[in-house]
Amino acid sequence: MSKILLQIDGTKVAASEGMTVLEAAQSAGISIPTLCHHEKLEPFGGCRLCIVEIESRGWTKLVVSCVYPAEENLVVRTRSEKVDRIRKTILELLLAHAPDSPELNHFAKEYNADKDRYEKDASFCIHCGLCVRYCAEVKKADAIGFVDRGIRKEISFIPEIAATVCNDCKACFPLCPTSYLQAAFVLTEALAFPSAPSDPAATE
Repeated sequence: MSKILLQIDGTKVAASEGMTVLEAAQSAGISIPTLCHHEKLEPFGGCRLCIVEIESRGWTKLVVSCVYPAEENLVVRTRSEKVDRIRKTILELLLAHAPDSPELNHFAKEYNADKDRYEKDASFCIHCGLCVRYCAEVKKADAIGFVDRGIRKEISFIPEIAATVCNDCKACFPLCPTSYLQAAFVLTEALAFPSAPSDPAATE
């Protein structure tokens, strides 16, 4: 497989053809923050936290590193005043939805984000899509999906499927950067899962 040589934060990095900028950085031990990326999943580019600044063919622009392909002679800056300012704003917006998320608060400390900058709308879901994509792409179960769109978009377990597969799986739970997924499952379980048949012997 042919190699691509690019520069990330002043370091020359040899990347394999087909790698994204994020993968190239990770292969060189260079950290780029992300909330929606997972090595087993197709790139999603949902959270935008992995935004970086690139120079290519004389042009400078901001790109989402988890979906942008590594290119020969590409110059990448993972930290700059502009990049840090955008990441800070993204985190402040996400914290309005999930103010107690340990992962968000960790990043907020690094980027000096103010968790109280925006009015709270504690839906607790930040639409990273990790649970939906992992269930579909890795587990092939499709027990959870996005419903509605725009500002009303949320994730929801599909009761008919979740009732038969989720109790023995729950592999998506550790992926959730907030507490929303577990709460959504408990609610679905309480409202929609079929009740276990009562044991006649227990009533005798």
